[in-house]
Amino acid sequence: MTLIERYVAAWNETDADARAKAVAELWTEDATYTDPLADVTGHEGIAAVIAGAQGMFPGMVFSAGEVYDAHRDLARFTWHLGPEGEEPVVVGFDVVKLAEDGRIRQVFGFLDKVPS
Repeated sequence: MTLIERYVAAWNETDADARAKAVAELWTEDATYTDPLADVTGHEGIAAVIAGAQGMFPGMVFSAGEVYDAHRDLARFTWHLGPEGEEPVVVGFDVVKLAEDGRIRQVFGFLDKVPS
């Protein structure tokens, strides 16, 4: 499974225990996540941001967007959030910095499309 597939799967995980496991496997213990709505550190903070997004958009799913690019320890990709198989209501662009073990150390998120 690719980084973006694992990332999207973590954001779609609705079971709190399974989500915590996915976050621990994907992010380093001291990882940070920063976007216009959140600035958190660590597994618990990241899992809480994911749960919060799911609460704001119940029944919607995250999916990979059209852009994916990586070099050295950096990757960037777009993602969508919306009803499955329909036009996304939110479109984002994330930049991640990876640790030596391949887990995510930092995420810088941008929101390109949000509901008005």
